[in-house]
Amino acid sequence: MITASDLAGRLITATNPVDKPWDGHDTQVLIVAAIGIAIVVLLIVWLEIHAFIALTIGALIVGIASGVDLAKVTASYEAGVGGVLGYVGVLIALGAMLGKLLADSGGADKVVDTLLRGRPATLPWKMALIAGIIGIPMFFEIGLVLLIPIVMLAVRRSKGPAMRLGIPALAGLSVLHGFIPPHPGPLAAIGILKANVGFTLALGLLIAIPTVVIAGPLFGWIASKWVPIGAAGAGLAVTGESGPAKTDSVDAAAGRAQDPDARRSPSFTWTLVTILSPVVLMLIKAASDIWMDPHNPIYPALQFIGDPVVALLIAVLLAMVTFGTTVGFSLPVLSNKIGASLLPIVGVLLIVGAGGGFKQVLVDGGTGTAIAKIALATGVSALLMGWIVAVLIRLATGSATVATVTAAGIVAPLTHSLTPAQLALVVLSVGAGSLFFSHVNDAGFWLVREYFGLTVGQTIKTWSVMETIISVVGLGLVLVLNLVV
Repeated sequence: MITASDLAGRLITATNPVDKPWDGHDTQVLIVAAIGIAIVVLLIVWLEIHAFIALTIGALIVGIASGVDLAKVTASYEAGVGGVLGYVGVLIALGAMLGKLLADSGGADKVVDTLLRGRPATLPWKMALIAGIIGIPMFFEIGLVLLIPIVMLAVRRSKGPAMRLGIPALAGLSVLHGFIPPHPGPLAAIGILKANVGFTLALGLLIAIPTVVIAGPLFGWIASKWVPIGAAGAGLAVTGESGPAKTDSVDAAAGRAQDPDARRSPSFTWTLVTILSPVVLMLIKAASDIWMDPHNPIYPALQFIGDPVVALLIAVLLAMVTFGTTVGFSLPVLSNKIGASLLPIVGVLLIVGAGGGFKQVLVDGGTGTAIAKIALATGVSALLMGWIVAVLIRLATGSATVATVTAAGIVAPLTHSLTPAQLALVVLSVGAGSLFFSHVNDAGFWLVREYFGLTVGQTIKTWSVMETIISVVGLGLVLVLNLVV
């Protein structure tokens, strides 16, 4: 059976011959691509049009200006949307369900309460660990809203600078968002490049851990010197319907995520088991890919349970017990919570899909072919090209996911002869590039600024520099692993 991700990959392959000489059309499509990206930026940043509408308009303009048949422009856009959402949409939905149950059951509170015990000197490292655990099933924005009150409470308790603890938490969330499936950017790149999820997850974890250490606790110490604000100068975020607010109450700053209807909290052990279960299942699949004979009778079963959809579905079903009935939620209440978890991700799904459509129109118009020709002529590897293209799109659009999806589509023609491990590294290099220097066109930039009460300059010196460190360190580690695998 041909999946949507297979179809997207075939569309990219079929429309990107790279064995023809450079011609005037290649120059035209590169100019059109630059103009198209500029139009998207103009619509989002200056005119404040929703990213879904902006990306759709940009895609149609690029398709027409690139010379794609008028009758096929919308078909190209729709194929890109379907190719991305067909693979990623279900996983985003399951991840949102798991995150909702984790928060409402009190499991997230249990994790942070347990790990915050001990000497204050260990808090930055624990904060990075908390962010890494919370960030596995949650989107960056959701994890940020959950963690900021905890960061502020820890800042008050330790009487230290906010950036000393804030940067490790931000680094943990951001690295997971950029490198590790089941987050939408890495999953989309895996589908487009036909990479192996297990390989990408295993190598992504190898890269993520040292990257979090360098960009988190270590850079956090430097950032706290550059921007030495304490809890009094930071936004003590209390989440509510109207967004972040300021308060002097330590209890309010604690920002308990547990639903008042929960009669008890899940244990720390069962919380970790539930959160990490999809990761473990995907790693088992990766191990079977590497070390097991495909003719082994249990090989198909391991492939099945390690598939991201099945792994996340198992985690959600487990969470309905450990984060649901066990803490006192009835089945109707659980059903309502799962339904509520899907409402906030509608916008995310539309933007991810539109990014896929924009990418596909760029590819069908010839942008991918032109850049591939440049890469082949200059001898630039797929690893470096993926990172460079993702950096450029990230700087232009502010979206890590759009940068990942678009860059993966553009470098796809360079990856046909790569091994599964090398394909995974291309996914990770694209993910690293997609995190480069977040600035004023990125929603995450403004979330961080508001929650921590920073100026624009302070946000650039802390958050933006941290994102750049993650991007550069991630690329460096990808290149090192490429020498080994």
